[in-house]
Amino acid sequence: MDIKFIQFQSHGDDRGSLVSLEDHKNIPFTIQRVYYMFDTKENVRRGFHAHKELKQLAIVLKGSCRFLLDDGKEKIELLLDNPEQGLYIESFMWREMYDFSDDCVLMVLADSFYDESDYIRDYNEFTKMVSEK
Repeated sequence: MDIKFIQFQSHGDDRGSLVSLEDHKNIPFTIQRVYYMFDTKENVRRGFHAHKELKQLAIVLKGSCRFLLDDGKEKIELLLDNPEQGLYIESFMWREMYDFSDDCVLMVLADSFYDESDYIRDYNEFTKMVSEK
């Protein structure tokens, strides 16, 4: 499985740090949707789905969380804990997020608007679709 991280350029001085995100410069798509998760309770797992078309970039703005990525053939677990780095998630990639730190803020940029018909929420259906590709 090819995991892609995008490293952002951070600008900072004694006042703090700043990262700028721009379509087709350091974000590999046009951003159509942004959402973020925070105050996630202890022992809660999120995600449990894949997308048929949607591509996303996950950035931990504060704190940390873990990702389980599964392409139907291989599973990889990753720790996201760097706001200067984004995890690029292609379509047909099952994802689960867990082990959120108390202060975690996870922002996700998406290349399309919300579309329920793009979701694959059943893992068995996901693996079947991957095997038929």
